[in-house]
Amino acid sequence: MKVGLHPALNDTHIDANQANSQRQLSLAVGALSTEQERNVPLNLCLILDHSGSMSGPPLETVKRAAMGLMERLQPGDRLSVVAFDHRAKVIVKNQEIDNLEDIKKRLKRLSADGGTAIDEGLKLGIEELAKGKQDAVSQAFLLTDGENEHGNNDKCLKLARLATQYNVTLNSLGFGSNWNQDILEQIADIGAGTLSYIEQPEQAVEEFGRLFNRIQSVGLTNAYLLLDLLPKVRLAELKPIAQVAPDTIELPVQQEDGRFLVRLGDLMTDAERVILANLYIGKLPEGRQVIANVQVMYDDPAIGKDGLLSELIPIEADFQGVYQPSSNADVQRSILALAKYRQTQIAEAKLQKGDRAGAATMLQTAAKTAIQMGDQGAATVLQTNATRLQSGEELSEADRKKTRIVSKTELQD
Repeated sequence: MKVGLHPALNDTHIDANQANSQRQLSLAVGALSTEQERNVPLNLCLILDHSGSMSGPPLETVKRAAMGLMERLQPGDRLSVVAFDHRAKVIVKNQEIDNLEDIKKRLKRLSADGGTAIDEGLKLGIEELAKGKQDAVSQAFLLTDGENEHGNNDKCLKLARLATQYNVTLNSLGFGSNWNQDILEQIADIGAGTLSYIEQPEQAVEEFGRLFNRIQSVGLTNAYLLLDLLPKVRLAELKPIAQVAPDTIELPVQQEDGRFLVRLGDLMTDAERVILANLYIGKLPEGRQVIANVQVMYDDPAIGKDGLLSELIPIEADFQGVYQPSSNADVQRSILALAKYRQTQIAEAKLQKGDRAGAATMLQTAAKTAIQMGDQGAATVLQTNATRLQSGEELSEADRKKTRIVSKTELQD
């Protein structure tokens, strides 16, 4: 398995007469499969909320969705199941699947009761995944329908950071309308996974299946983007690097020996991660100039090797005495995706402060941005919620969660 790394600037032409120019560098990163490669085993843990509020159709539907995933596991794949209310317990210890019916029986016996302690479930789930992480793609599906009233949210975030050290990816699924979208989003963002919203019980099977399809396409793990900037080139000081596909995430940046490191997590064969870096470029001589070098460090579980490096790719710009713009439509669309996310974040912050008019205005702005990028699904949700605020209505919890989801990704048809 190799890394596909495709850089592009939003405009490769730069005015050589300007003291400073701003450019957005897009980096599309994915896994490229080669012939006769063996499948990488999955190491999957389902971390399921079975608190009292999950009673009835919610829990029964989640169990059915979980059993559907189990049937899709292949020989050599590993599974563990953790259930939590105000405590957590291991229902299925980390193991290769050899008696699926026995595992299903254990899951079927799960009943709804008690409160919610997400951190306890997360802790046990990471411990189970650590037992089978060698030369595997390790993924957790964390599902909850409530607030972490018996747990500690700070501990959840510390555990998410710990999971990255174990090369474990955390995916969060919010069920219903009463879960804490801030905490579940942060868990998924830190854990390099995805945040999903299951509004109605009948959507659980489909959403579990969509996430499972995604993790089946993982070919490389624990990927880091390595970025070297040449003299007179610097990153923006505030939020310099973000992911815009398949989900929008503000990415933390580390610096070691003058090189910038950004953790990407898993790389997939069927969907690239698209990263945007906000660069400021000083005055350089006319002609083609290298402004940065990029490569990716990654693990390849199929061959049991860690810390591999992709080819080093130089990023060039054309400094012109007579500047003629040369914009890149794909990069511009990525810029709009990030703008949509940040505009929605501002709207949510204004709403929390009671500024309904300001929130409505920002939601309208985000809706217009979504239209510009061709994301009609997001535009509809954002404009509808802006209109509700302007008419004096309150946004329901479901409305707020849809807003968060459409800000981060494009709705699936």
